Amino acid sequence: MRVNEQIRIPKVLVIDENGQKLGVMDTRDAIRLARSKGLDLIEVAPNVRPPVCRIMDYGKLKYQQQKRAKEARKHQKEMKEIRLSPQISEHDLLYRVKNAEEFLQEGHRVRLFMQATGRWLSHMDLGEAKLRDFINRLSHIATVEMPPTYQGKILVAVLAPRKDTKLKPASETAKAQPQTTKTDQSQQRSQNLAHQQQISDELKQPALEQNRPEEPKVIEVSSGK
Repeated sequence: MRVNEQIRIPKVLVIDENGQKLGVMDTRDAIRLARSKGLDLIEVAPNVRPPVCRIMDYGKLKYQQQKRAKEARKHQKEMKEIRLSPQISEHDLLYRVKNAEEFLQEGHRVRLFMQATGRWLSHMDLGEAKLRDFINRLSHIATVEMPPTYQGKILVAVLAPRKDTKLKPASETAKAQPQTTKTDQSQQRSQNLAHQQQISDELKQPALEQNRPEEPKVIEVSSGK
């Protein structure tokens, strides 16, 4: 954006501070007119012939532009990330649900990662069930932008804030749900915990068998006659 003497074109189309078109003028005359009013001549359309210039306060214009840019950055939302694992406890799961709810209430999108390591890689069915349970607990405030999808060995999902309903805390939504739904969710969580415990016991079993001391062998010796 060129201002005053920075404008090199000899003639410009001038618009005054009230939005009135003054017509084509010599650039030097337009600058003198702007300064006589305590304002500046600002080139607003440099690619037309003649260029369009406006008489206005350059300092005020820069301030307004900076203010708009600041507001745009303020409302620009980033993608938040939450990582889960198949063996995550119910307490930790609730803590992450609360974090995700806060992110969504602030207008952020949330990317969920379900990742397993070691022997838990063979039990990603439990991880997928927990991820879907996690998503269901946020259904009052989020929409599924990307359903659970495998990216290599990691299960990924993306949630976005709902726009069609007023955002409410999870506690209020839970009270509004039918009793049968809450019972079904409780049963599902119990089944998941039981499944997790069963898998954990299975993973520990080989190590216990490996560390078990061998029983002494009894060798029978026959006496010769």
